[in-house]
Amino acid sequence: MSEPHVASRTPIAVEVVAGQKYWWCACGLSRSQPFCDGSHKGSAFQPLAFVAERSERLWLCGCKRTAGQPRCDGSHKALAADGAA
Repeated sequence: MSEPHVASRTPIAVEVVAGQKYWWCACGLSRSQPFCDGSHKGSAFQPLAFVAERSERLWLCGCKRTAGQPRCDGSHKALAADGAA
């Protein structure tokens, strides 16, 4: 798998807690989207760790194509109907 799996064609809203560490799924295979569950093991993908700066709602990327990982940058809008970028 050279491209990540498209887990969602829309951003995923999550409530984060200030100071808490999160692991964003970069491969798209996690069953706990948008967070990592270890499904990337054996692939070239690694989850992205981040610490919430403040308690708030974030819109995290579900298509796994964002340039601003882990936040959505609208890249999902450019995906073809078949899931290819």
